[in-house]
Amino acid sequence: MGFSGKLKTKIKEGYFKEMLHEIRWMLKYFRRYRFAVLIHILLGVAGTAMSLLSSVAMKKLIDVVTGFDTGGIVAAAALMLGLMLGSVLMNAAASRIAAVINIRVQNGIQAEVYDRMLRSDWESLEKFRSGDLINRLNGDVNTVASGVTSLLPGLVSGGVQFIGSLIIILLYDKVMAFIALIGVPVTVLCSRMLVVRMREYSRKMKDIGSQVMSFHEDSFRNLSTIKSFGVMDGFRDRMLAMQETYRKALLEYNGFSVLTGMLMSILGLCISVGCFGWGVYRLWTGFISFGTMTMFLQLTNMLRSSFTTLIGLVPSAISVTTSAGRIMAVTELSEEEGARELMPTPDSCRVELRNVSFAYSGGATVLKDVCFAASQGDTVALVGPSGEGKTTMIRLILGLIKPAEGEAVIITGGEEARLSAATRSAFAYVPQGNTILAGTVADNMRMVCPDADDEMIKEALRLACAYDFVSKLPDGIYGSTGEHGGGFSEGQAQRIAIARALLSDAPVLLLDEATSALDEETERRLLANIKNDKRNRTLIIVTHRAAAAEVCDRRYSLNGTRLTEVK
Repeated sequence: MGFSGKLKTKIKEGYFKEMLHEIRWMLKYFRRYRFAVLIHILLGVAGTAMSLLSSVAMKKLIDVVTGFDTGGIVAAAALMLGLMLGSVLMNAAASRIAAVINIRVQNGIQAEVYDRMLRSDWESLEKFRSGDLINRLNGDVNTVASGVTSLLPGLVSGGVQFIGSLIIILLYDKVMAFIALIGVPVTVLCSRMLVVRMREYSRKMKDIGSQVMSFHEDSFRNLSTIKSFGVMDGFRDRMLAMQETYRKALLEYNGFSVLTGMLMSILGLCISVGCFGWGVYRLWTGFISFGTMTMFLQLTNMLRSSFTTLIGLVPSAISVTTSAGRIMAVTELSEEEGARELMPTPDSCRVELRNVSFAYSGGATVLKDVCFAASQGDTVALVGPSGEGKTTMIRLILGLIKPAEGEAVIITGGEEARLSAATRSAFAYVPQGNTILAGTVADNMRMVCPDADDEMIKEALRLACAYDFVSKLPDGIYGSTGEHGGGFSEGQAQRIAIARALLSDAPVLLLDEATSALDEETERRLLANIKNDKRNRTLIIVTHRAAAAEVCDRRYSLNGTRLTEVK
């Protein structure tokens, strides 16, 4: 299949329809910042108009100096300099306005995209790697913001310069105007063919960039593991292989861009030479003055420059729409049920799973006809082999996922509600692993309760058996916590995370292997503190350890897809 055949196939596949959809999505940001963008456009147009008029003023000055025209030299020179200075000032103001708009648009889009990511359906969002999401949130948002700021103003300013130059040339010489326009049909015919290739290259480069960022993030997050296994060389080699893939893709894209740019430049050069040759001929035959020749040279350069600018907007537009498509792939994910609602934290509640069945997308059934209940003050253990669905039950309770069959509900004050994002105020969740954020111990604690005073924080730390080591830090609860809890042992990080959950004052505490790094004595003491606390919380523990299960009032065992109560 030839290139024209491939192009027709791509058009049928909806490439241009997809781009149109992405442009419509971007238009809402154009409309939102329309007044600032309009000011930018007006300043750019004013600067371009002054630049065009300065070429006419220069013609007048040269014709006066050479005696071809009459008039005051000083007035002509003042007009030319004034127009040139005005053009510089207008362009400088336009650049400043562009910077102001760009950061406003970038921050606005980034905030919206980040909010949508946080509220998107959990299972759908899990399909994206975190490094890819970061790349979309930063790189792609920045590209789109730049497009909103510069594409339309660039198109208008370039169009005004092109049309203005052409009109002035046309007023003085129709043949030169015709020569200047020769390249337009050729370029328009080529541009549609180039769009598809450029879009493919742009998408490929962005996808590879996301893969590299994800790899870097994963390797730095697990740096201690990489070091402990002594596999630094292997990870370096993997990075080198990814770099090689990126290098090949980049050079392929660059080769295509250089070739197309060279062809366009040659076309522009031929047109400029044609205009110059015709101008020289007209000057030699006495039909035009030196001033007119100088003006033609300036205008043909402006014409060529504006034409190049307009053509250069094509790859920019493709890059912007590709980034818009990557952002839309995330923002158009369905939101969690109740993602923008939050019920008041209840004093007490009951959690029930009624004949619940669940399977992850494209996977086998994880839970089948599961029945589970926990009332206020209950202490319940979920035990069973790894990978049998205990964490899936926690996700159902948190409303991160929804049952395929059956009901998952919360009952508060005699009223029943389906478990969703809106009901999470009833739960405090501590997963397995290190969940400490960089900052201070107090920063981590106040993440769930911004108004907590120091004494409230210390009390929660005492309940979690954490205050004894936190109090020994040089700055106590204001002691620094490194990235991923650097500076604390795994057991210490777990106890701080449990203290944070306790500070939230939710009536139900979910511990998913959250005491796995503690010794049995500390684990028993911590769980006893929670059970005996005046808050009388419901405690649901996922555990493999006998010590944790022993303190529970009831135990459920999950084997295969079935949940049974252990008597």
